[in-house]
Order: sequence, then structure tokens, then C-alpha cells
Amino acid sequence: MPVESNDVCKQFDRGVVILSLDTEQIWGYLDLLNEAQFQRRYPDALGAHSKLLACLAGAGISATWFMVGGMTLHGSEGPRDRRMAGLPYKWTARIPAGVEETAPLWYRQSFVEKLHAARPRQEIGLHGGLTHFIWTDPEATREVVDWELAEGVKALRQVLVRPLSFSFGREQEAHHDLLPAHGIRCYRGRTVAPAFQLGPTVFGKVARLLDELRRSTPRPVWPEQTLPGLWNIPSSLFLYPIRPSRTRVVGLRSRIERFRRGVEAAVRYRGIFHFCLHPENLTESPHGFAMFEEMLDRLISSRDRGDIEVLTMGEVAARMERARNTPLPNLCYSPLGTGATNALTPVK
Repeated sequence: MPVESNDVCKQFDRGVVILSLDTEQIWGYLDLLNEAQFQRRYPDALGAHSKLLACLAGAGISATWFMVGGMTLHGSEGPRDRRMAGLPYKWTARIPAGVEETAPLWYRQSFVEKLHAARPRQEIGLHGGLTHFIWTDPEATREVVDWELAEGVKALRQVLVRPLSFSFGREQEAHHDLLPAHGIRCYRGRTVAPAFQLGPTVFGKVARLLDELRRSTPRPVWPEQTLPGLWNIPSSLFLYPIRPSRTRVVGLRSRIERFRRGVEAAVRYRGIFHFCLHPENLTESPHGFAMFEEMLDRLISSRDRGDIEVLTMGEVAARMERARNTPLPNLCYSPLGTGATNALTPVK
């Protein structure tokens, strides 16, 4: 349960947009796809990260890059690596020994260096932990999850990143109390749309398809203090897949239109439009980056008019800490994630 009461009044001076990117490469699919299958599904997945970073830099936009800790390693000994020792063998068995030159789908220190050097500054958070282990797995004991988290934080710190923000693998939340103990100050909670709350079920898939067909407006969100000093900043919308089997039913314009509506809702309610994707998602279609650049154009227009500001997860959490004891008037809502439904009043 949240620390704060269920009826909180807060608002931002204007709308906020957060772009958060789950940066995982094949780590996010190690239990689902082999390397050949991954490359067929996501052609040029390696190039997608640098290309996406160039798009953001050109637009003058900072994003939050949630990175699997294993990507930052110079290399590893695979399942025999001591850093994997506290994790179930069924999970680590497919992790190859190697370095970036021999296993670039797994190890990408060179891209971490690009992120460090990027301007405007990009935030680097932690995604899942060291290996993208799913925290609700039957073998996810508290000790196993703590190992996965601790080794993920260590991996990022060895490349001079102190992660303050976190996203769970496949939005499977658990063991929230471990996060502050490892320096995490905010995390991305599950997407608030009812279709996503249904999870990876048939009903959930149908509901997400209907949302795209209707081009429904994503909900704005507000931060919620889950534990003292730990902020949940939920996702408003994840990019709907753009591979040919999906775009035959729902064209790419639906993704652009829903993004536009999400930004407008954030402006109207002075809330947060939190948009999320995986960089490799943009490689599923030859038009993926053109679609994303059109989204950025709409975002830049709203930013340059002064309607919204673009912030990282860490920046929002820091702002909430400063304002924690100073509730603002005009907009009342029930915190997301408590089972309550938002009651929104547009700001005049």
C-alpha cells in the first residue's frame, strides 16, 4: 500500500512527458528466443540503440534508459561466472561466455560509453537486474531476487553509473522493499490502462488491440510514494508492436495518434504522459524510425510552445521529494496502483 493517503491533491506547473526505454537486447528474450530467432525478429537491433540515441540528441531530449546490468559487462564466463552464481541455472544456462567482440547481442559496453557522452544528458537506470530475471518466477525467492538486483547495481557502478531508477522485467513487480536498500529511488510501475492490467492473457491481447483500433487516449499518471523515499511512476503507454502481422490490422498511424493524444492529455490535466518502448521494437518495420521521429516532432512542438516539459524518471522523483510536504491545489486524484480509479479535473 502507498505511504500517502488515497486522496492526494497534486499538480505540476504544466504537463510532463517521460520517455523510458527498456534497453535489454537479447537478455529480455533469453528464455524465449535464440540468437537467430532474435535477429530475424529484430533486424539491426544493435544499430537501433545508436540510431535512437541520435534521434533524441538531435531533438534535444533526455530519456531514461533502463539497462540490463549484463549489457554493461566487458564480458562474462556465462553460467560459470561468479556473478551468476546466486541465480537459477535454468535461467543462466543460455547466457554465453564471451565479450562484446564475440557476443555483441549480450555485451555492449561501447554503447554505455556513448550514453555517458551524449548531450543532452541521458539517464541510465537498471532494468530487471543483472540478467533480466523475472521477479515473479517460481524460483524467484527473496535471496535470488536480492542477488539479481545487487549484481545488476554493481555492474552499472563498474561503468560509473549509480542507478536511481528501475524497471521490472515484463512489468512483473515484486519485492519493492529491496529497491531502496540498493539505492533505487523510483521505479516504473505497471502500465495503468485496463488492457495492460489484464496481463498477457487472451482478454488482455484483445483489449490492447481494441485500444489501438479506437486510438484511445492514454491516461496521464502521477507519482505515488510506495515506501518512504521510493516513488512509483507508472507507464501510461507501451508502444504497440509494429511488425507486419500487427500493422496489417492496425496501421502505424494509430501509434502516432495515441502518442499525440497522450501528450495532449498531460497538458490538459498537468499530469505525466509516460511513454515506453524497447529500442529494438523500432526495427520491426522499415518505417519504425520515421514513425518515432514524427512522434518526436509533435513532442518538440508542445515543448517549444511551453505546454509541456520533458523529464527523466530521476528528475521527477527528485521533484516529488522536494515537494512531498507541499500538496498543490486544483487537481485531485486517487494514486494509481491502489485499485482506485482516477477522478480527473482539467486544469483551467
